Amino acid sequence: MFDLKEKVAIVTGSRRGIGKGIAEKLAEAKANVVISDIDQKDCEATAKEIKEKFGVKTLAIKCDVSNKKEVDDLIQKTVKKFGKIDILVNNAGIFFQKPFLKYTEEDWNKIIDINLKSVYLCSQAAAKEMVKKNYGKIVNISSIAGIIGYPEAAAYCASKAGIINLTREIALELASNKINVNCVAPGLIETPMTKFVMENKELFEQTLAAIPWKRQGQPSDIANAVHYLASDEADYVTGQTLVVDGGWTIQ
Repeated sequence: MFDLKEKVAIVTGSRRGIGKGIAEKLAEAKANVVISDIDQKDCEATAKEIKEKFGVKTLAIKCDVSNKKEVDDLIQKTVKKFGKIDILVNNAGIFFQKPFLKYTEEDWNKIIDINLKSVYLCSQAAAKEMVKKNYGKIVNISSIAGIIGYPEAAAYCASKAGIINLTREIALELASNKINVNCVAPGLIETPMTKFVMENKELFEQTLAAIPWKRQGQPSDIANAVHYLASDEADYVTGQTLVVDGGWTIQ
């Protein structure tokens, strides 16, 4: 079930955190995985670890996902090595908090470029290869911050909301090419990006109080959702956003 043998998957932002968890899950399902992030040495270390642990083929490629030239290079190198792209997981993203009235144009552009523009660039480049095979799975990682407000995170919230609706639009256009496009919206997941929450006892307790399951999520929780959406069992699912937040947004 959810077998990905012989599939080729690119996971952006996968040297650590949620991205690494996703790459590991796809590799466990026997997909060959491309590890992509901003640090080549870290990518190589993660790729080596996954190759040795799961016995699949891996490739490490440094890529600034907000740069079209580097994104095109990522796609070309993947196709050169594996001959195709079956799965793209747009996971790369950044987060920082700053009061809205103190936001600068540079702050805004940085988050929008890395979180949202990257989904457009990577999806378009990968889809051009997917249409050749009339097959593909694109899974975008948004956030519950794209559904509800989160304080001092204007650009982040806007970028993640943008991903959700971009997912719907791309799904409409690519359906005729048998390419599924879906989205996963995580809640609080224990990663280096959310370390500041874990280390602030008061903030952490306040956050857990809002989560019916009373725990933070793990990268594996998101990876499990991505695994399903990247599989052939999800062939009739497209344009959807799967919220994985322990119930945070149902109250």
